[in-house]
Amino acid sequence: MFPVVLVMAGIFFSCSNDMEQVKRVTMSPNSPEETSEDFHVIFTDSGFASFELFAGIAETYIEPKKVTQFKDGLKVLFFDKEGNVTSVLTSIYGEVDEETGNIEVRDSVEFLNKSTLELLKTEVLYWNKLADSIYTDKPVVLRAPDKVITGIGARTNHLMDTLVVYKPQAVIYSNK
Repeated sequence: MFPVVLVMAGIFFSCSNDMEQVKRVTMSPNSPEETSEDFHVIFTDSGFASFELFAGIAETYIEPKKVTQFKDGLKVLFFDKEGNVTSVLTSIYGEVDEETGNIEVRDSVEFLNKSTLELLKTEVLYWNKLADSIYTDKPVVLRAPDKVITGIGARTNHLMDTLVVYKPQAVIYSNK
């Protein structure tokens, strides 16, 4: 009986809970503070939905600056004042700067105007929420029911009803 008690006492008294040591063992400095799978959030303004965001994975980092990264697919639905979906933004990756609220989406970016069926394709878009400006300085392709426009750079708002393609390279009209 004494050897069992001695072993048990050794086990209980040899353990320590040094939190700094636990953090060093369990956390990498590059690990996110928070991770969510099948992320879904609705952003409102004055009680009305302004946009709805879906992501496969959302990771929030605090260092070196506070950002949330959306991985494994991103989809944003934008609503008008009546609650109708006006435009849809999709990409493979997105990142929100939590201090400024600015958002960058990249990799297979598509931005669709639901009413005009205009589809903007590019490799990266920047979204300044405060200025309601969505823009890029990268090559773009705009597909509309009656034409295709290629260019370098574009700017619009979240409703995608003020779209301008900068430095047009080609305009191809369709007879549809």
